[in-house]
Amino acid sequence: MIGDAPRLAELFRGARTPVVFTGAGVSTESGIPDFRSPGGIWDRFDPNEFTYANFIGSLEGRRKYWELGRVTYPVIRAARPNAAHVALAELHRRGRLDCCITQNIDNLHQAAGLPPEKVIELHGNATRARCLACGAAYTRDEVHVWLEAGDGVPACPACGGIVKPATVLFGEAMPAREMAEAERRARQADLFVVVGSSLVVYPAAYIPVHAKHAGATLVIVNLAPTPLDERADLVIRGQAGHVMGAVVAGMERCS
Repeated sequence: MIGDAPRLAELFRGARTPVVFTGAGVSTESGIPDFRSPGGIWDRFDPNEFTYANFIGSLEGRRKYWELGRVTYPVIRAARPNAAHVALAELHRRGRLDCCITQNIDNLHQAAGLPPEKVIELHGNATRARCLACGAAYTRDEVHVWLEAGDGVPACPACGGIVKPATVLFGEAMPAREMAEAERRARQADLFVVVGSSLVVYPAAYIPVHAKHAGATLVIVNLAPTPLDERADLVIRGQAGHVMGAVVAGMERCS
């Protein structure tokens, strides 16, 4: 219940190294649909077609991916930070947030004011792309212009290589550096707060377990139950923006 927000505010005030882990429930409050929900993207597209192997292995696989990207990227580009993003940026400004580990790919934590070096992106970032052959970097805005101009399978203008979004596709290895850093930060945290994640997407969902095993106080803020609720020290049922906004407001009243 949101009535537990003052308790969470107190935990943030007392923590030395608080870490927040965010999931799709934060993005949906900015109007970005959850792919897995009824009526979501995977009701319109077959996720089995959007694997890393298909993307790398065939021109048709890349064409299908970019068809999807042409639909989804404008939604991400139009999204704006919501109250949860703003609250986390404010917690960092006050020195009450060590870092944010996120499953989201929308760049909204950075847009809200969190320094990029404080955001650990486990599933990549949809606003960037790069050539797998020469390493040239491109913005997704650039790639989207190519798609809108009729280029169904964009190739690298510099070398002709495969241009890939900077997101983790199904079947692709997780980014080793980010995963290692997330686990390290989780094990160092004394407060670990999950916000808006169902904790069913692995291996990212193991990160809160590392924090709990290392002795952190585990808090879960989510609308629906998660597999880790029984192991959490505090569970708050509510929207991410409402709860985290109330947490910051509660800290203001006590400051």
